[in-house]
Amino acid sequence: MKVIDFKDAKCRHCYKCVRHCQVKAITVQQEQARILTDHCINCGKCMEICPQNAKTFASDMERVKGFLRQGIRTVISIAPSYIGVLDFDRPGQVVDALLKLGFAEVRETAEGAAMVTREYQRIIRENKMPNIITTCCPSVNDLIEKYYPECAPLMAPVVSPMVAHGRYIKKLYGDDVKVVFLGPCIAKKQEAIGDERVAGAIDAILTFEELAIWLDESKIRIFDCEDAPMGNPDPEINRMYPISGGVVQSVIAEEEMDSYHKVFVDGLANCMEMLECLKRGELDHCFIEANVCEGGCTKGPASARWNMSYVKAKIKIEREVSRKAAHDQPDMSSEELSKTFEDRSIKEAVPTEEEIQEILRSVGKYTREDELNCGACGYSTCREKAVAVFQNKAELSMCMPYALMQAESMSNVVMDVTPNMIFIVDSELRIRECNKKGQELLGVGKEEALQRYIFEFMDAGNIEETLRTKETVFHKKIQLEHGRMTVEETIVYIENLESVLVTFQDVTREEKMKEQHYNLKVETMEMAQKVIDKQMMVAQEIAGLLGETTAETKVTLTKLRDSILNEEDA
Repeated sequence: MKVIDFKDAKCRHCYKCVRHCQVKAITVQQEQARILTDHCINCGKCMEICPQNAKTFASDMERVKGFLRQGIRTVISIAPSYIGVLDFDRPGQVVDALLKLGFAEVRETAEGAAMVTREYQRIIRENKMPNIITTCCPSVNDLIEKYYPECAPLMAPVVSPMVAHGRYIKKLYGDDVKVVFLGPCIAKKQEAIGDERVAGAIDAILTFEELAIWLDESKIRIFDCEDAPMGNPDPEINRMYPISGGVVQSVIAEEEMDSYHKVFVDGLANCMEMLECLKRGELDHCFIEANVCEGGCTKGPASARWNMSYVKAKIKIEREVSRKAAHDQPDMSSEELSKTFEDRSIKEAVPTEEEIQEILRSVGKYTREDELNCGACGYSTCREKAVAVFQNKAELSMCMPYALMQAESMSNVVMDVTPNMIFIVDSELRIRECNKKGQELLGVGKEEALQRYIFEFMDAGNIEETLRTKETVFHKKIQLEHGRMTVEETIVYIENLESVLVTFQDVTREEKMKEQHYNLKVETMEMAQKVIDKQMMVAQEIAGLLGETTAETKVTLTKLRDSILNEEDA
């Protein structure tokens, strides 16, 4: 099951998600990030930090609405973190809002937590495990099974409070009832639907953010709701599970002395450090509460809408929750609450040293000094990234220094080989960039040019006008070097730099050729005119001679005509 995914249209290959994913469960192919489902622990960190909001997660909202439309009895198991995350005057208003949506009953997941606490206490009393890691957080469970399988035997063989609660509700009301978990965690989606070991306990997952959307659509305001009671007895201190140390507090509530040192660890990096310590055998007889989210479940990835600080959420929960141990506990056996954890590590191909070196060389890294290990690609070292390329998790183009070097190299080639003179001039008319042809025009080197103003070398009137109007000038002919050079001037305003790009195309030769061609035409016309004038004179002389002959012929023909007419009359 894919809980988290990326939107193609929004991913801008910034690699921020890769940098922040500590298990490197993100692949980049064809400049598009993708979640590696088998590698992902669904911590949701990539969703929190994505600047383009390109991540999405699978939603069960329509499924839940379908349950209610069909009239199926549906019960909400609400995570106690709602106390610290949601806005209300009285907690019962949240219950009433959910009942208004159509749910048959609302019960706190802390009821399941009370059962899990009892199992943790039993395991501690048995004193058979060298160390005990809590198994409430599905992301921690995935982290261990996939990346630290050596520590799997140290995981408490107990289901999460959510699963325990789901099984209890179905035991209470029958298998036909639908159980929907409501909380701040997206990893619960994978645990509920994607883990066959606990299949059937939970039918759907809703997050607090999805609840807010649904309430808005239904025009239900929590503050306008009544103070309705929960469907379960007060789980007391087990409602502390969402905050750091809450599990430990619940376990020791009865103040039973035992030999395990109680410690809580939150945050993915801290959890990984703790697991490394366990691998090295540095910890002994510790009961370890582990949570991937810093500060506990109150800062789960699906609670970000409220933008509430962990401290504030923690205080709200502590003020609301009793510190007493729960005595009115549901009836569930250890067998019903058991879960076996195993090695689910991913076996990946490992490149040889030569294959790594070949990949490094392809991005211009021929020596150790070339390996900058800048981390811009998301990987700690260049070698680590090379391994990712070999495993089809990363692309060569993700190396930012190499890509920049390539881009600069190409741009420099273009700038250097172009016959045009190119300048970038800022709003103060200071030269910020110029190519070699531009330097030749100015008659100074680049270093000096970048310390001077464009008006020191030429009339900057057109440039000033473009800076003022922001209107582009296209192919305007001007004279440079006191008329010795004719150029076509193009000036383009660059909004984000508040500067202009000035291009001079030397058309002096073309203009001279045009002038020569024009002069040749004029000379040819003058010569043609002379010929025409001379021919006209000759023509006039010929015309004069022809005119006299024609007159004599006309007189003779007239006399002949008259003579013939006179003969016919006789």
